[in-house]
Amino acid sequence: MKELLKRLSETYGPSGREEKIAAVIQEELQDYVDEMFTDRMGNLYAIKKGSGTKVMVAAHMDEIGVIVTYIDENGFLRFSNIGGVSPYIMLGQRVVFANGTIGTIGMEKLDDIKKLTLDKLYLDIGAKNRAEAAKLVKIGDIATSERELVVAGNRVIGKAMDNRVGCAVLIQAMRELSESPNEVYAVFTVQEEVGLRGARTSSYRINPEIGLAVDVTLVGDTPEAPTMSVELGKGAAIKVKDNSVICHPRVKELLAELAEKHQIPYQFEVLTAGGTDAGAIHLTREGIPSGVISVPCRYVHTPGEMVDLDDVESAVKLLKTFLTEPIEMQKIYSCS
Repeated sequence: MKELLKRLSETYGPSGREEKIAAVIQEELQDYVDEMFTDRMGNLYAIKKGSGTKVMVAAHMDEIGVIVTYIDENGFLRFSNIGGVSPYIMLGQRVVFANGTIGTIGMEKLDDIKKLTLDKLYLDIGAKNRAEAAKLVKIGDIATSERELVVAGNRVIGKAMDNRVGCAVLIQAMRELSESPNEVYAVFTVQEEVGLRGARTSSYRINPEIGLAVDVTLVGDTPEAPTMSVELGKGAAIKVKDNSVICHPRVKELLAELAEKHQIPYQFEVLTAGGTDAGAIHLTREGIPSGVISVPCRYVHTPGEMVDLDDVESAVKLLKTFLTEPIEMQKIYSCS
């Protein structure tokens, strides 16, 4: 799992430019599923065929980044955000473009740091002038944080844990799923960070009977953190709600029952901000009963996101168990 997380975390793949990370995931999974393909949006589908309930499990593979909007005469780049990027976190960070060009983010003279905004930052790629910079980077090119994953005891720290750790959970569960009574569609979605876009189109295409998202969630176990019950090391989190979805009660209960039955550590999650692909899945067509398995994560949307390997293992076990069990949709719908 450490090696898989390292490979996924360090691969370039911002929203709208997921080709490289999709190729890595396809390589990791191609020997374990019956069929793989990508759609027009770039979503990657990995299918285990079956005759039972049609299940969609989504893990978004995109990450946040910055997009070049202007190159000045001295070769400095101005940029905007792709997803939830904080100017305070980006200041002083190294970033990398798809072609390998690396730069560092600096700041204009500013008397009050509280007034820092993205338009006060610039990206320095070491170019002496506009012409030199334009040979390396074009308007519209996207950069992501440049950071190696490191292991700290039983925890890992790296960029894009949101949501490469969810991708790792889905990859590993599909690898271990020798057979299933269900028809399983594992979808590695695009453009989640800019509006759940890949999940919206892929769920419409599949029209599943039940849906799950696998993603990270915030925690409340750091100094003076917002009050929240989720902690690192306490197991996978079963979502109750976030800003995009109120999870179907029977799906939530089923996940908890399976965790109890198989002694898988878990905790309930109520997220007061943010959302996941389940927000798009549950609104597909006439509505899809949906839930979320979350991996607790510290420092979300920073280059140093941290997850606990025990929580990752719990998430894999819970997802695999869910996909292994026959799903009786009549019991799900009777709770609507």
